[in-house]
Amino acid sequence: MNKALKEETYDFVIVGGGPNGVGTAAYLAKSGENVIVLEERPECGGGAENTEVVPGVLIDPHTTYFYAGGAPGLEQLELWKYGFRLNIRPGYLGKLLSIGMHTTEGMSPVSLRDVEGLFKITGMTGTPPFVFELVRSIYYTPPHPPEVEVTVENTPFMQVYKKHAPDVWTPELLKMTLFDLMDEYCDTEPFKVEVGSVAWYDGAAPHHEGVAVPSLGAALLLFLTQVNTPIGGMHDYFHAIFRCAIAHHATIRTTCPVEEIIIRNGRAVGVRLRDNATCSEKTIWANKAVISNVDIQQTFLKLIGPQHTDQALRQGIKDISLKGGSLYVSHFLLNEPPRYRPKFKLKVPEDIDRVMGGFYPCDSREIFYEHVADVDGRKGFPTMPPERALWVNVGAKNRVPQTCRPPNRWLISPCYYSFPAPEYQLEGPDASAREKAKWDAWMRQIYGQVFENIESALVAQWSNTPWESEHRNAGLVGGNWMGTGLPREQWAEKRPIDLLPELSRYRTPIDGLYLAHQTSAHPGGLALLAIPYNLMHILIEDGLVEPGDWWYSAPQYIPQRGKVSAAKERVKV
Repeated sequence: MNKALKEETYDFVIVGGGPNGVGTAAYLAKSGENVIVLEERPECGGGAENTEVVPGVLIDPHTTYFYAGGAPGLEQLELWKYGFRLNIRPGYLGKLLSIGMHTTEGMSPVSLRDVEGLFKITGMTGTPPFVFELVRSIYYTPPHPPEVEVTVENTPFMQVYKKHAPDVWTPELLKMTLFDLMDEYCDTEPFKVEVGSVAWYDGAAPHHEGVAVPSLGAALLLFLTQVNTPIGGMHDYFHAIFRCAIAHHATIRTTCPVEEIIIRNGRAVGVRLRDNATCSEKTIWANKAVISNVDIQQTFLKLIGPQHTDQALRQGIKDISLKGGSLYVSHFLLNEPPRYRPKFKLKVPEDIDRVMGGFYPCDSREIFYEHVADVDGRKGFPTMPPERALWVNVGAKNRVPQTCRPPNRWLISPCYYSFPAPEYQLEGPDASAREKAKWDAWMRQIYGQVFENIESALVAQWSNTPWESEHRNAGLVGGNWMGTGLPREQWAEKRPIDLLPELSRYRTPIDGLYLAHQTSAHPGGLALLAIPYNLMHILIEDGLVEPGDWWYSAPQYIPQRGKVSAAKERVKV
């Protein structure tokens, strides 16, 4: 005789325990809502994980940098109460810029016009500086309602420029590439290539028309983390979010894969867990809403049956490319300090890292475009010769002694090279994994262009190919944290694309079902706490949440007609 399956009921059921899912849970729980997060893996955290590959050596298989320098959630959720600490280094960005850019001829100096131009267009200088306001207008502002036509006047970041830097504001900003913008305000080509490469790796390509400011914002997020990095790395940041959610009485369960989002009469009312879920409660009901922190295709094509959506929506979702480029990630453990080749030796203050982060080679846009053609055009294995292969040494782990504790060991970690997304790889999705030894050796060869003892001092090398990243962590669709490429049509106040306007503000055609994954929600990946913060505006509009006085909305936020405003007064508009 079968026992009846147990059931539970919560206000909100969140599917997926990555940074967006748990960040949303923290916001909702602090608002007094009864929330449960269901995570398929044995631990939460998504890409924000550390791995101790050998005793005393910690690496990041996925995300390393803290892209939340402007997040309202840092203060709204009071993360300092839950162990979050920033390693604040004033002046560090200036020191980095003083070193110059890596080129095939050696270090190329950054000009005064480069620095002044960058600081001007990013708002780092001004009276007062408006850098954080600019970041929030790009990332931490929900898309405008469907009845509002997006114009040069009401685009959030355009409002910031018009207010603080009217000499930068021009209608042409909405048509420019990042390279166009830097050609106007900056000077040297290697500097422009470095900034543009940062933006490309962060998802908003510098050569896409109409994406100049979002692309600049992608680079700006990284610049801000160079100044303020979390003590303990991204994993400890996630621990703080996790503790915050738990402290406000959210329930979080791991090894609980969801089999189905339950739809009744056109409304999401709960979820059904797989039979192998490690809790006895196989059906969990949602009084208010189900929030999916799962990629958009799995959400609609696997967790929701076809009878609940129309054919046009399903086809549109099938047509979305979730492959925004992928990364081959390497980590090198050496038995002596890494040595620059003579032409790259640094003459810098003692407090600058022994091994700097940065891209190589930044000679010209020609090299950058060759690399883009490899990844986005030819979609095969790298074709560029090692001396022209464009890679980045993130260098974050070099600054954290706790990540490499064994004596007489030095860690260069992580190092990235952009590959085609696995599903687009001409030789097959797992091709790079099948020939991993070959490409590990190639990674050592290309990094050896700058560091002369990579081979001779090597103790161990760890790496994950794009295919391995995607299968290690289901949230890294296409082997990358961005989930999608971000051309112009994905930034113009609509996500995921203009073809699916019904999904552009986190809502779906299914009542009570909301989206919180980087493949489906503005602004995509990387900008930590952006999706939870923006989603809160929509949940407030729909009358599902009433946060306390700690809440404040985005300055450029426009409420939807007929909804409850998410501004503090929360009046119906």
